[in-house]
Amino acid sequence: MTESERGPRERMVFSAAQLVRRRGVAGAGMRDVVAHAHAPRGSLQHYFPGGKEQLVNEAVRWAGRYAARRVPRFMTGMAEPTPSGLLAAMVGQWTDEYAREGFAGGCPVAAATVGCAESVESTREAAAEAFGEWTGAVREALVGMGVPAGRAGGLAVVVVSAVEGAVVVARAERDVRALEAVVGELGPVLDAARGGGG
Repeated sequence: MTESERGPRERMVFSAAQLVRRRGVAGAGMRDVVAHAHAPRGSLQHYFPGGKEQLVNEAVRWAGRYAARRVPRFMTGMAEPTPSGLLAAMVGQWTDEYAREGFAGGCPVAAATVGCAESVESTREAAAEAFGEWTGAVREALVGMGVPAGRAGGLAVVVVSAVEGAVVVARAERDVRALEAVVGELGPVLDAARGGGG
């Protein structure tokens, strides 16, 4: 769905995710979301009667679904899918963004977790759900590439955690070396786990 095909509600959820990933929850004001989404001001109350909390939670869930949908797309883009290739593709979206646009953006799920998880239970739940959806997609992909089901769940958590942590370090350092290290160090471990190895 292109930006022009999205309705005002979908545009506001997308815009909230984009602003949260760049500014954090506190810096993503409702007026900013409306302006970014080119939506009518009155539509906020109509679509999000729960206010900013509802909008942030929906943006976080959207981000989890987006990340999960990317996993099979990465797999389709590989001539011969491997666990290390999947990890490299996941990291590559960040290194490409940082090369193109600088280090302003991060993951909206991580930003919402840091900004709200202790104070807003519904946001913590939305973030947990988003991470669960993403790790579930990675787990399924790993199993499909021959990683035993008993290991795939734990390795999927490690993959998502490593990527998220490396994104934070890359933004702090203004350098992609942490992302590159994740691929270099974790990729061989993932490949060795296929067929019961590792």
